Amino acid sequence: MRIREKIFHLVDEDYKATPFALLFDILIISLIIINVIAIILESFEELYLKYYSGFRLLELITIIIFTLEYLMRFLTADFLYPNLSKLRAVIKFIFSPYGLIDLLAILPFYLPFLIPLDLRFIRILRLLRVARILKMGRYSKSLRLIEDVLIEKRRELGITLFIAFVLIVVASTLMYYIEGKVQPEAFPNVIAAFWWAVATLTTVGYGDVYPVTTLGKILSACVAIIGIGLVALPTGILSAALIERLRGRKKMDCPHCGKEIEL
Repeated sequence: MRIREKIFHLVDEDYKATPFALLFDILIISLIIINVIAIILESFEELYLKYYSGFRLLELITIIIFTLEYLMRFLTADFLYPNLSKLRAVIKFIFSPYGLIDLLAILPFYLPFLIPLDLRFIRILRLLRVARILKMGRYSKSLRLIEDVLIEKRRELGITLFIAFVLIVVASTLMYYIEGKVQPEAFPNVIAAFWWAVATLTTVGYGDVYPVTTLGKILSACVAIIGIGLVALPTGILSAALIERLRGRKKMDCPHCGKEIEL
């Protein structure tokens, strides 16, 4: 077996036939969890200042390992996409969801060295480190199952989101013309009324902006009632798809050989 092929089998989530591949998964997952904990602890200024050198050492070790992982996936992209040429496979990997997440996980460390940046902006780049937790999706079957469901039902969800957008626009426009003259500070224009429409349609109802006229209250009640059903639509779509997938993955013992099989 060629070296590149061995590397691919090491980093590929669907090929875990060797102990080294399993150890590699454990290492990456452990680093992700440790980094998330470190990001949380760094928000405590006294801890960050006291253990600054420890946080920096952890960041350096993480960057080295994540960079090597990214390079290994980069160099073996043609095994991941065997039907494409090497160049097209590399490009597809770079712009794939997981490829972008892997890049975001290491980008905050290298970007200040590549592009001169205002030091205040470097603090913002630290927020991108949160993207490392998204790498868990590659190694978690549960998260990958949810991802598959979202991809499978993307058209139905898209239709639901489009209907919600239309309702928000209509409700915002109506409320502006109903309440605009009575509450010019709360509903100065249609765009400002979007906040009220979103909060009402999602049945959150923060109460910071609300109608005072009778007609406005009636419209608000109608939008809230419609919102209950609208929010239930994507929930029902995802729940049904998830249950269907889970049923398809149920396992049972084979009556002939006694081994566990997947239905």
